[in-house]
Amino acid sequence: MRNPSSAAPAAVVGAVVGGRLAAIGRFCFRHRRWVLGFWAVVLVVGVLIGGRVFEGSVAGASSASAEADRGAAVTAAVDPSEGTVTAVVDGKPVTDPVVRAAVEKATAEITGLPGVSSALDAYGHGPAPAALRAADGTASLLTVRMADGATTAQTDAVASRLAALDGAGGAHVTVGGDLVLQQEVKKQTERDTRFGEMVTLPLTLVVMVLVFGGLAAASLPVIGAVASVGGALLAMFGFSRIMDIDTSVLPIATVLGLGLSIDYALLMVNRFREERGHGAGIAAAVERTAATAGRTVAFSGLTVAVALSGLFVFTSPVLGAVAAAGVSVVVIAVAAALTLIPALLGFAGSRIKAPTKPVSDEGFFSRTVRRVSKRAVPVSLACVALLMAAGAPFFHAQMRSSGAAVLPASSAGRQVAETIDQRFPQVAAAPITVVVEGGAQAAQAYADDVVAKLPGVSGVRAVTPVSDSVSTVDVLVPGDPQGGGAKQVVDELREHRGGLTTYVTGGAASVVDFQDELSSRGPWALGLVAAGTLVLLFLMTGSVVMPVKALLMNLLSLGASLGALTLVFQDGWFSGLLGFSPTGGLETFIPVLVFAFAFGLSMDYEVFLLARIKELHARGYGCRRAVELGLQRSGRIITSAALLMVIVFAGFAAGDMLMVKQMGIALAVAVAVDATLVRSLLVPAAMTFFGEFNWWAPAPLRRLHRRFGLSEHVELPELGGEGGAAAIPAQRPAKDLVEV
Repeated sequence: MRNPSSAAPAAVVGAVVGGRLAAIGRFCFRHRRWVLGFWAVVLVVGVLIGGRVFEGSVAGASSASAEADRGAAVTAAVDPSEGTVTAVVDGKPVTDPVVRAAVEKATAEITGLPGVSSALDAYGHGPAPAALRAADGTASLLTVRMADGATTAQTDAVASRLAALDGAGGAHVTVGGDLVLQQEVKKQTERDTRFGEMVTLPLTLVVMVLVFGGLAAASLPVIGAVASVGGALLAMFGFSRIMDIDTSVLPIATVLGLGLSIDYALLMVNRFREERGHGAGIAAAVERTAATAGRTVAFSGLTVAVALSGLFVFTSPVLGAVAAAGVSVVVIAVAAALTLIPALLGFAGSRIKAPTKPVSDEGFFSRTVRRVSKRAVPVSLACVALLMAAGAPFFHAQMRSSGAAVLPASSAGRQVAETIDQRFPQVAAAPITVVVEGGAQAAQAYADDVVAKLPGVSGVRAVTPVSDSVSTVDVLVPGDPQGGGAKQVVDELREHRGGLTTYVTGGAASVVDFQDELSSRGPWALGLVAAGTLVLLFLMTGSVVMPVKALLMNLLSLGASLGALTLVFQDGWFSGLLGFSPTGGLETFIPVLVFAFAFGLSMDYEVFLLARIKELHARGYGCRRAVELGLQRSGRIITSAALLMVIVFAGFAAGDMLMVKQMGIALAVAVAVDATLVRSLLVPAAMTFFGEFNWWAPAPLRRLHRRFGLSEHVELPELGGEGGAAAIPAQRPAKDLVEV
């Protein structure tokens, strides 16, 4: 029996739909097997190399412009090392003969393993072994330094030999160290990403079935999202070959691609159903969908890409990698929506239920707009006050470099790091370390004459020669090692260098470096994003009022998201429910990423709604009625898209990596606030208040818009009654026009 989806397309009276997007839709429908095959290859190859993407990532990519990273590079150049693997031998006295014999035997064996530079335990000679013993005498450290260029396999062999000590003489052994931490971060990030996908996709399918009322229509966005993830993995793998990709970038880019892909496919499938409901055959419906909803998708992708482009201004490798990966993921999500979805519609179109009647002009959203319009001023003031109050906690936000705390408490690497900090103070990383280009004598004089006398410094723990030309000075500060006092000491050390070439490093210094970059380059990034957004919205609306108003509303929405982020992850609200321990601050780069991602997503919905209102106004509707109809006709699809986005972000927030959890919660809050409070209340209230002034622009700009303006509206030819398409009136009433 012939597949109905391959039947001849319905005839269309007059010319076919013009435009490149319509042409793309026609091509993908006619060659749907080839298109589907291409995306199948993309998915398979992406899945096959997915693990290699995480393996090739870098946990904590360094910046060539940050002083803390330059200092680390100086010490690495004169004393190269791949890193360390450390075992905590706990629970029995260090002097226990059985424990001592087992540890000394392991040290001797490990010293001879490939890739090992040195191994040190608590039973050697000199000052260092004493520092490897806990003050209570019931725990010791065995630290293995891996040579520069040591492989992962060699590191794993050392870790396995150390783990074999567990149980010797009744002692308990936990293996960690910076190399183990890096591997755990990569593995946990990969697990969280896979977990997020496994949780998100089934829930998305369930919601999609409820939205569309059928499995066929609901499955297409999920298939499109899965294919997009494969493409995103390929893109990130390619970037990892030419630049350092921080491990944290991978789940962030994945969650963006997954959310956008589902969002865009939802718009495409929804428009296809509406066109079928108007009487279009499958081929004609695909073509018209590509011309209309495809245009919406293209605008949305451009909007998100503009927001992410601001990250290119920063020199931080994490932000640069997110920008590159994020923009590529947006392109892939748009490409999947414009090519794969039309092809899938060609196969499954006949099984997708078409609506039996158009969207009514009367409903929940239109009634909400009328109620809001009657109280435009108080509603506007109340919304602004509520959003400002929600964002107020961000003013006391503290930035931190969380280190091992990004891992769950069950992580062995985190447990070792916390044990060393608490029980082995002489071995724990100093709050601040100054790298001095000079011999030990010059470094000691600098430590005694300059460092020890600075305000806020409680003492100098050690001056350590790294080579004949480089030494390090460990500086102690009271209180929080990344708190305000420590940051003040960093500034003092950078102001008073004692005539030497020094580099101030450590956790507090890294945070100061990032904040300095944020203060110097942040305004440029914000200006770039704001300018791009204002230009895009002006070209779409022809107004200078609505773009400015939209920008301010999005900033308020973002503030609420950042405020929630501060309350949860810094102040600890709902930390037990969400399964993490507060670190006292936010990861340094998370607020910047939240701004870029949430701004793009919020502006996506803004563009979608304003375009509908603008087209209705251009057809002669008054401002208030245009807002009513615009929100009524697009409110359901915006709400559905936002709900799916929240599910995606919440699914990733359910993981254990702190950075991924912070991004997931912040973006879920941003989308939820934007789709409810902002779009349903604040936008209608503000547009009612401004009235016809919403569309104002100076005469020169009006002429510019008439020449270069963009529009999501496409004039579609009337459908005929041939080929199985139901005949419809040549002129439908305005209320029957279902907008995308």
